Amino acid sequence: MGISMTPAAAKHVRAYLKNRGKGIGIRLGVRTSGCSGMAYVLEFADRIEPEDQVFESEGIKVIVDPKSLLYLDGTELDYAKEGLNEGFKFNNPNVKHSCGCGESFSV
Repeated sequence: MGISMTPAAAKHVRAYLKNRGKGIGIRLGVRTSGCSGMAYVLEFADRIEPEDQVFESEGIKVIVDPKSLLYLDGTELDYAKEGLNEGFKFNNPNVKHSCGCGESFSV
């Protein structure tokens, strides 16, 4: 399945990478945290580790470590503005429960 991005998310990441002046893409992962058990981690990537999985979507490299891929496979990364709030949105088909604040999930 892999990881994909919407055009809106890719546009936003591309602008951030340009402003940053370096980077080969973004790293998407999960960590134990929050009300529901898991939280998303999204950061710029400057290198690819040998065990990483790399997906290219909308011209952007999305790098995922093998442990996180178990929870993220099939996820679509979107960027949305809703009223005064804007930010990345994770459309993850593996999520069974999420907390009320939307910051954490369980599978």
